[in-house]
Amino acid sequence: MNLIIGSNESSSGKSAIVLGLGLHLQERGFTVGYAKPVGTAARVIDGRTFDEDSYFISRKLGLTSSMPSTLVFSDKSAVRLRLLGQDAADYCTQLEDYLVCEPDKLCLIEAAGTPQEGAIFGLSLPQMAQRLEADVLLVCRCHDDSVLDQLLALQAQIGRRLLGVVLNDIPESYYPEVSETLAPFIEKLGIEVLAMIPTDTVLRSISVGELAEALSADVLCCRDRLDMMVESFDIGAMNVNSALRYFRKSANKAVITGGDRTDIQLAALETSTNCLILTGQLPPLEMTLARAGELEVPVLLVSHDTLNTVGIVERLFGQARLREPEKVRRVQQLLTYHFDFERFYTWLGCDWDAPVS
Repeated sequence: MNLIIGSNESSSGKSAIVLGLGLHLQERGFTVGYAKPVGTAARVIDGRTFDEDSYFISRKLGLTSSMPSTLVFSDKSAVRLRLLGQDAADYCTQLEDYLVCEPDKLCLIEAAGTPQEGAIFGLSLPQMAQRLEADVLLVCRCHDDSVLDQLLALQAQIGRRLLGVVLNDIPESYYPEVSETLAPFIEKLGIEVLAMIPTDTVLRSISVGELAEALSADVLCCRDRLDMMVESFDIGAMNVNSALRYFRKSANKAVITGGDRTDIQLAALETSTNCLILTGQLPPLEMTLARAGELEVPVLLVSHDTLNTVGIVERLFGQARLREPEKVRRVQQLLTYHFDFERFYTWLGCDWDAPVS
């Protein structure tokens, strides 16, 4: 049995749902398979090429030995070869051979970032669903009512194969409206709402190490604390009294400021700060490094100016990856609390309360 997990837009939390669902099913005794035919970031392991995120999920599910190499990558070079006629492979036909799934196994197939992505290779979400005759679970980032138009458009393309939707990353202020109005309306459209998951700071957080890598930063102290998680960031460009009031409003944050703003740096370190990002390639004074070392707060020195640094960090938060054990545990907790497994097990054709042999 195949189940395709797709999303309405990139960075909707699709990979997290795939992993959480796979781990839950394994705990219940199901044999689970996993594949991601269309990749984005390539990683070569033992001479085979995998999508980086999908390899992480396979490893967590204990499936790396049976995981097939990524069928195609939707990067610029691959698309260019397709446009020039140098790649005429029928990937949609290859898909059936690519997915070897025993009758008693549920194969979770992760689609590309958007429903349309992969269409040039014949591997968009609707194309795969039609070819494999597979049902589809959609993960939709739900920040406003525009999700309705996206759902209706996808329902028109996928039809009866649309198993249901996970409304994900719902802001706290919007959650009551989703629960009381939006979700019931979606159900009336014939689309089952299998989960309504609120925005979660843990899943949206990124590690200091990820920040350092993305910014090509020099780590000036506390290199052993690069696994610390950052939930938000503040910009220190005001006077020190205003900065203190501002910084106290945020926990587990990174503070971006100039390397010459010693007053702001020390103020940030007196609040809940997990990382200092100093811009302009201006090294800090020793007193900043000494205090950061005492508090075990990493200090990153970057060559970018503050504006460009903020842009890079914003993009990184917009596509936070699922890597850290803390995030994996949090995904499992959120699904346990919010996912309607009873309805999902009805689709599987088994009793929610009955043990799986």
